[in-house]
Amino acid sequence: MITQEQSVGEVAAISLGAVRVFENHGIDYCCGGKRPLGDVCREQNVDFATLQQQLETATRDNGAPVKDWAKEPLRDLIHHIVTTHHEYLKLEMPRINDRMNKVLNAHGDKDPERLAELAKTYGGLYAELDQHMHKEEMVLFPAIERYEAVVSQRLPAPPLPFGTFQNPVAMMEMEHDNAGEALRRIKELTNNYELPDYACPTYRALYQGFEEMESDLHQHIHLENNILFPRSIELEKVNA
Repeated sequence: MITQEQSVGEVAAISLGAVRVFENHGIDYCCGGKRPLGDVCREQNVDFATLQQQLETATRDNGAPVKDWAKEPLRDLIHHIVTTHHEYLKLEMPRINDRMNKVLNAHGDKDPERLAELAKTYGGLYAELDQHMHKEEMVLFPAIERYEAVVSQRLPAPPLPFGTFQNPVAMMEMEHDNAGEALRRIKELTNNYELPDYACPTYRALYQGFEEMESDLHQHIHLENNILFPRSIELEKVNA
C-alpha cells in the first residue's frame, strides 16, 4: 500500500511503471524525490487517491521485465549508470552545444535576449555535468565499488578517502539540483520546446535534443539520488 508519507523517490525506485506515472502527472521524482507524496499532491492539485491507484497498478504490472536496481549489486548499477547515462551525455552534450551555436548565429537577431540566455543556461549545464561525471567516475564510483567488494567478502570495511559517503553524496546531490534547475529554465525559455515559426532543421534538432536530454537526466538522477546513494550510505552504516 502506497501512502502519503512515502517519498516520491522511494516509490519511483519500486519500478519503471511508477516513474511513468509520475512523468504523466509532471511530478519531479529525481531532484524532488525526497518530498512526501502527500505534500506534492497538495501542491500540484493531484488527487492522491487517483495517483495511489495508478501507482499501485503500475507497480504490480510493469509490462516488460525491468531490472530492480534496488536489489542488484552496486557495481552493476554503477556500470549501468556509466554506460547508459554518462556515455549518452558525453555523446549528446557536444552535439547539442554545436546546434545551439548554429541556432544562435543563424537566428540570434530574431530573439536575442531569449536565445542568449538559453545558450548561457545550456553552457553552464554542460560544463557542470562534464565535471560532475568526471568526479563520479574517478572518485566516488570506484570508492563505492571497492567498499562493496571488501564488505561482501566479510572483511573489515576500508577507510574512505573522503571520510564518509555522505560527504561526496551531498555534493553530487547539490549538483543534481543545479542540473534540475537548469533543465527547468531551458524548458521555460523554449516554452516547453515549442518551436518558433521560422525554425530551421537545426533549430528542431536542438529542441529535440533538449527534450531527450531532460528525459534521460531524470532517469539518471533518479538512479543516483534514490537508489545508488542511499544504498551506499546504508552499506557504510551497517559495516561501520
